[in-house]
Amino acid sequence: MRDAKRVLLTALVGAAFLLLIDNFASGYHKYLIELMGIYAILTVSLGLTNGFTDVFSLGHVGFMAVGAYTAALLTFPLEKRPNYFPELPEILKGAYLPYPAALIVGGLLAAAIAFVIGFPVLRLRGHYLAVATLGFMAVVYSLLLNLEPITRGALGISGIPEYTNIWWIYLWLGLTIYVTWRIVDSYHGRAMVAIREDSIAAQSLGIDTFRYRLMAFVIGAFFAGVAGGLYAHLITLIDPRAFSFVLTFNVIIMLIVGGMYTISGAWLGAVLFTVLMQALKPVEESTGLYGLVELIFSALLVAIMIYKPRGILEEELPAVVRRWLKAGEKPERS
Repeated sequence: MRDAKRVLLTALVGAAFLLLIDNFASGYHKYLIELMGIYAILTVSLGLTNGFTDVFSLGHVGFMAVGAYTAALLTFPLEKRPNYFPELPEILKGAYLPYPAALIVGGLLAAAIAFVIGFPVLRLRGHYLAVATLGFMAVVYSLLLNLEPITRGALGISGIPEYTNIWWIYLWLGLTIYVTWRIVDSYHGRAMVAIREDSIAAQSLGIDTFRYRLMAFVIGAFFAGVAGGLYAHLITLIDPRAFSFVLTFNVIIMLIVGGMYTISGAWLGAVLFTVLMQALKPVEESTGLYGLVELIFSALLVAIMIYKPRGILEEELPAVVRRWLKAGEKPERS
């Protein structure tokens, strides 16, 4: 009951905040907040895999690309398809879904692919697993470039309907956080943390480590696919370069800097990354020091890994706030 009240109160406060932004923020600032929400979905869903089961995946953006292209194709206007996709396979020529359904289908397809590749990949450990998932990322990028009848290759898909808005993004972010929190706060979450801390000890206690790693991998891929669909319908133009290795490492930076072992840290990393990126870009352009942003983020990542290896938020934000409030209380007189 207490959890239900907490969730309802958070939803109401969040809705009020979004209402203010939607009505009073400029178009530029609204776009930044929308982009921030999509990054937060990516980092929170990746945190379930990388943070709670110790599976260091570098293929998360690949699932985002699958969701983006799937949702874009399923919502693309039927009357425009002959001009944009003259060689589109017959089965896809009449395939059309409403926007919400297309997002879910994109997420499900990404989850299905994660389930299939998870069987061989998740049996690896450490950097072997990281390289294998990076290889999946390279395969997705190559397919996007070469499946021209479906993806239009390097040209990408333009003219995607602009369905995504701040409400859709933060509805899905709220759902991502809620699902992740419910998993982490359950028996399954405790099993995942046990695997992260010591997988051999967890196995000796009868925990099926492969099953929980696969579950986290598939659920994370689903929300990454949804984030891709939201992104495609926000910028209305996607091409393979939008899902490059640069975005992969940016998402990893967001997660590590914010705190990969907490849900709060995951979305905090997305917020900090977006704000710093937009603040530093004008400096880079005005000074002509191109690459300055990447240099600063690299230095920040190194500093965080040395001085705060668990990220800025080592525990969930509500616990941090309660500790601050308790520290500010005056001691009672005896």
